Amino acid sequence: MHSRQRLTEQRLARVLDQRIRPAVHALTTPLDIAIWNVPGEPVPVADGLAAPYEPVTLGHRWGPAWTTSWFRISGRVPEEWAGRRVEAVVDIGFNFTGAGFSSEGLVYRADGTVVKALNPRNAYIPVADPAVGGEEFTYYVEAAANPNLNDSHEPTRTGDRPSWLTGTGVTDAPIYQLLRFDLAVFDSEVWELAQDLDVLGELMRELPEAEPRRWQLLQTIERALDTIDLQDVSGSAAAAREALRPALAAPAVPSAHRMSAVGHAHIDTAWLWPLRETVRKVARTLSNVTHLMDDHPGFRFAMSQAQQLAWLKEHRPEVYGRVQEKAKTGQFLPVGSLWVEPDTNITGGESLARQLIHGKRFYLDEFGVETTEMWLPDTFGYNAAMPQLMKLAGVRWFLTQKISWNTTNKFPHHTFWWEGIDGTRIFSHFPPVDTYNARITGAELAHAVRNFQDKEAANSSLLPFGYGDGGGGPTREMLARAARVEDLEGSPRVTIESPAAFFERAHAEYPDAPVWLGELYLEFHRGTLTSQLRTKQGNRRGEHLLREAELWSATAAVRTGSAYPHEALDRLWKTVLLHQFHDILPGSSIGWVHREAEATYASVTAELHGLVDAAQRALAGKGEERMVFNASPFARDGIPAFGASPCTGSPARPVAPVPVEGGHLLDNGLVRVRIDDQGLVTSAYDITAAREALAPGTAANLLQLHQDFPNEYDAWDVDAFYRNTVHDLRDAASVRAEADGVRVVRTVGGIRIEQFLSLGEGSRRLDIDTEIDWNEKEKLLKASFPLDVRADHSSAEIPFGHVQRPTHTNTSWDAAKFEFCAHRFLHVGERGWGAAVVNDSTYGHEVTRDVRPDGGTTTTVRLSLLRAPRYPDPDSDQGRHHLRYGFVIGADIADAVREGYGLNVPERSVPGSASEVVPLVATDDDAVVIDTVKLADDRSGDVVVRLYEAHGGRATALLTTGFPLESATVTDLLERPLAPGGDSGAARRSAAGQVSLTLRPFQILTLRLRSASTAPAER
Repeated sequence: MHSRQRLTEQRLARVLDQRIRPAVHALTTPLDIAIWNVPGEPVPVADGLAAPYEPVTLGHRWGPAWTTSWFRISGRVPEEWAGRRVEAVVDIGFNFTGAGFSSEGLVYRADGTVVKALNPRNAYIPVADPAVGGEEFTYYVEAAANPNLNDSHEPTRTGDRPSWLTGTGVTDAPIYQLLRFDLAVFDSEVWELAQDLDVLGELMRELPEAEPRRWQLLQTIERALDTIDLQDVSGSAAAAREALRPALAAPAVPSAHRMSAVGHAHIDTAWLWPLRETVRKVARTLSNVTHLMDDHPGFRFAMSQAQQLAWLKEHRPEVYGRVQEKAKTGQFLPVGSLWVEPDTNITGGESLARQLIHGKRFYLDEFGVETTEMWLPDTFGYNAAMPQLMKLAGVRWFLTQKISWNTTNKFPHHTFWWEGIDGTRIFSHFPPVDTYNARITGAELAHAVRNFQDKEAANSSLLPFGYGDGGGGPTREMLARAARVEDLEGSPRVTIESPAAFFERAHAEYPDAPVWLGELYLEFHRGTLTSQLRTKQGNRRGEHLLREAELWSATAAVRTGSAYPHEALDRLWKTVLLHQFHDILPGSSIGWVHREAEATYASVTAELHGLVDAAQRALAGKGEERMVFNASPFARDGIPAFGASPCTGSPARPVAPVPVEGGHLLDNGLVRVRIDDQGLVTSAYDITAAREALAPGTAANLLQLHQDFPNEYDAWDVDAFYRNTVHDLRDAASVRAEADGVRVVRTVGGIRIEQFLSLGEGSRRLDIDTEIDWNEKEKLLKASFPLDVRADHSSAEIPFGHVQRPTHTNTSWDAAKFEFCAHRFLHVGERGWGAAVVNDSTYGHEVTRDVRPDGGTTTTVRLSLLRAPRYPDPDSDQGRHHLRYGFVIGADIADAVREGYGLNVPERSVPGSASEVVPLVATDDDAVVIDTVKLADDRSGDVVVRLYEAHGGRATALLTTGFPLESATVTDLLERPLAPGGDSGAARRSAAGQVSLTLRPFQILTLRLRSASTAPAER
């Protein structure tokens, strides 16, 4: 028999697109349209409904970018349509990209209640079913003229704050045009036929050519197409469906892969749109979701990001009420356990704890649900502390998708145990469909089955379906596909169910899944560790200021009875957590988002400084003596950690530079640093160890400039070939010795860099205070430290610990980590000696190694200081920056931890008369780092302490309280007592005011300390 395969496939595609789908709404009549253009930012619904409308017709152009227009749609149901299902079909100018990347609208009734949303993939409004002939109706559409910034990755100013927000008026041309406003009969039989042919046609194309089922489907589809009268599709649809019925009724084979389909709509909390637009995207998406649930009781939808639901509650309470109703029926499923879906490379440890705390509490308070999943499909890599943090928050399961974007190595598992740096394991899944925006197409299902890595021992995977990134969610077409492939020969079995149902079954099916140890490093998007420095600095400084505000406010509450600012701290934490979303903190959003973030961080910083100052003044008392407060977890300058003392002498000061031939010398008796006449560090000598830190003939703090033009995603990526070209900034415009250090100025191209190098008395840390006026484009600035160290690995700080990464490129996995994340420190060393670089706002790092002709090994550490990508923000990183980093000469891990905190947590002084401020808590082992001191969230007055083992070894320590201690309880992150066993025995009260601690490497411990007295302790 001659094959008709290609001919039939082409015929099917044309008949579906040009005859069957148009026939779903074949009977139409035009609607009346009127418009009101909002003169500024979006307005309340009541204002939109009461606005003065002007009639318009099809073809009308509307919507300069980012503006809002309201449309009033009215019509009358023809008498002959009585008893039929009637819908309005609307095209406000959709450019038919994915949902959420074009114009969007939310539909209201005249009384202000929400109907559903409109987007390029969901463009109908239900009017009546069954319709009443002659009935008149009116709807209002709040339409957003959101520009499509996703199709082209060329630099554009469209993502900047629009001119009318700066008071210069709307000057841009409209970008959308009204294309269709029809009242139409919805022909359900034709629509069902379209879904039948769609599913069977896609299945046919995906089946192997040697599979008989493929050819049987070909013949069945051809018979159905022959049955259709192209001039009367409606009249022939039932007969065509009957021809397809046997093929749709054939059940799947018993061994078919089982897929748990979970309705979802990944909504980026900000990306190619500002935060205010995300508020509206959430309302649009969830109005569609709840509308679908009315017609499909079996539909299940999982929603992550508590922040988005909090917005919905505040701005669209009527939609939020519908969501709560559907949660009670089990259709709406809060998941994720997080406040937003954050970046987990850059976000600090305590912030990640608060993401879980605030996320889980919201779901408990609002829905009565204890979420058990961490849902992070789109985050750009996952740090190795996450399993322990998840477990401490009561999370059992982890889901991600982004690792499928690896550009070098294919991740070897889809279902696995993820083991963190402390040994905690979390059962994890990585959907083989390779998208978190699935549409349940035949191609997606076939790919998932072929791609599934664990076939020999498991047979289940999860399928997140629904339009996402810009929102939109599932559609009725997706649900129709799901119903048809629930049990269909040649297809995996697809069941719509909850993530929890999937994970319970997958765990039971595959309890001995393989283990992946350490971070889940994404071999892509490495540039996000550096893009938008101001955003990253705002986050780093906000994190440390929140920590200080809690510490001193708690100390003041216990010592003086001062009111603890619960509400302010809660609000400020949520603001910082919001901006840790995985397109804000990584620097991959439009300029509008980042300029707004910078203003927000400035406001947060100012308010936190006020809280810190108020608490410290309450502790210091009245007086004119200078009290110095130390918020570091380590004593310094004679001031205990978390305490304060009067300043009785001169604090340690930087040493004065000594002129030498060809440069200057900084020498404090511990280390000796030589700076040449071009401002380069040519020697860093450890006097105690009698050892030079730098490789022969090299210079440290060498600034290097690279061309930075990645192949695909500007703000996201740094591609390895950037190393092929480098310009060393060796020449200095000026090098000047000052009383406390050496000032170096360099200028090149559009850059002016001023650095001040200083060395404190009694310190091994060379501080490099840097101001940069940065006006380059598509460049990457690095600072290089070539060390005379044979190190086979580096140790980089991550939340609550550090990870070791190879310095070699033995395997493709090692080579792919050419740019990686470190928080406050990066350490390299060999037995008995090492060095570290510490920083106050840098995250991108690299380490390379080379063996010299003399047999020694040069291990080069480089920090990525600034980038200049042009998409999506063409002004990324432009302007002035101030940052600090330091070079710690002769350092072990303990030194790196201490110096990292020291650089980020400055001492503060206020006038007062107190003799001292005794710390609320202290430990006798520097390996046990107290990171957080606060009052309990339940306002009981209990002191909550979060600490961790920081050096990577087992630790025993004694925690001492500066107040009478009644009890000490080990809790989870939500400050609830841990069940007996496990980590609950890590702390035992041993004496009055003392708790003995036993911690495994990198263990995190939260203690709830109850005072034996409610009276304020004396100062």
